[in-house]
Amino acid sequence: MSDKGQLFVVGTPIGNLEDITLRAISTLQNVDTILAEDTRNSKKLLDAHNIDTKMMSYHDHSSEKEIKKIVNLLLEGQDLALISDAGTPTISDPGYGLIRDCIKHDISIVPIPGASSITAAMSVSGLPSDSFTFIGFLPQKKGRLKKINQLKELDNTIILFESPYRLEKTLNQLFEHLGNRSVVVGRELTKLYEEVIRGNLSDIILHFSKSKIKGEIVIMIGKDDDRINF
Repeated sequence: MSDKGQLFVVGTPIGNLEDITLRAISTLQNVDTILAEDTRNSKKLLDAHNIDTKMMSYHDHSSEKEIKKIVNLLLEGQDLALISDAGTPTISDPGYGLIRDCIKHDISIVPIPGASSITAAMSVSGLPSDSFTFIGFLPQKKGRLKKINQLKELDNTIILFESPYRLEKTLNQLFEHLGNRSVVVGRELTKLYEEVIRGNLSDIILHFSKSKIKGEIVIMIGKDDDRINF
């Protein structure tokens, strides 16, 4: 049996704090330290479930020195849990670099599944879910239009993340380059002001032009097929 610790990659709620598994709660209670993207944000989750495990900061800008310290804790036998602000670490969230370092040191990495905005959005979209391509966030500037044009080649449902500040720009660019496709936008999923809007791109653009846009957003684009129009 290895005397190294284990790294638990723990999925946490994307909004509603009740969307956490019993296994995730137990793991967070029993590890030596929780690695959090933002300790202030994660404290709300821990307090809601009476978890008093100490936290350390780990995020995209963590230094090599900080990552080495984390790896050393695991090599010394401590069990650590990695969480992000919402959802599953490494899925458009921090964690990739740490996972790679753990693999190099033959440290056991254990997934603790949880909420996902990708599957939550797809499950209620009404778009084909037998096959989809997750793009994450589009490039903000360089390569953005090239990436959008590449989406034309995909023959399945496409999933994007987007900021509320760029949503209208993105929807208009999608309309310009992909045509008036069927689209579903999930906003603030699992939260108080949850909204799922379905229609073609021109409908969706009109909807979001009427009010200030806030919250986390998932865009799902149907393939170029009249049979899936709303």
